[in-house]
Amino acid sequence: MKKLDPEKSIYELTEKYPELIDILKDIGFPGIKNPLVRKTIGKRMTLSGGCLRQGKDISEVFEKLGKAGFKIDKTVFKAGHSKR
Repeated sequence: MKKLDPEKSIYELTEKYPELIDILKDIGFPGIKNPLVRKTIGKRMTLSGGCLRQGKDISEVFEKLGKAGFKIDKTVFKAGHSKR
């Protein structure tokens, strides 16, 4: 299983695991397909921050990533990132 740190940038995560691009697009992050977006905004945006910005429940995103073969490193996860 591949380990993801939700506090790493989207750019870092997609560089390490390029398959995340299609997975995250399917979850509801369409901008991730644009290389320019990944190389600019993606360098400043984390997975948890992207969930907050897009109003996604991060626990649901984590669950979908888990089903795709990823394990979220929750030891680094900051509290308060679920959709309210």
